[in-house]
Amino acid sequence: MMTEAFRNLLLTYGGTQITHIGLFDGEAEISGGDPAYARKAVTWDTAASGAIRPVADLTFDIPPGATVDGWRAFSAASGGTNYGGQDLTAEDFAGQGQYKLLAASTGILASDPA
Repeated sequence: MMTEAFRNLLLTYGGTQITHIGLFDGEAEISGGDPAYARKAVTWDTAASGAIRPVADLTFDIPPGATVDGWRAFSAASGGTNYGGQDLTAEDFAGQGQYKLLAASTGILASDPA
């Protein structure tokens, strides 16, 4: 069984490796638009109680025709390692718009393996 201190240590370290968040439409990262979609740099709070969360909400420019239905954590502004993320309630964009990923409901949890 993992102690809470060890769980928080792993999360804090993970937060140093995860520098950007990207949004997904199905299996593909969103792209295009004017202004153009781009991953957002993220700063994580200090791990507590087995979770880390962004310190602030992140606002993304979304191109027309995209559906935001998930976020993924990355090690770089482009390319890099995809560390996974979470599915979101799908939001369709008929025209150019913005999507706000709320820090309070976005996070990475650590738990003991099943």
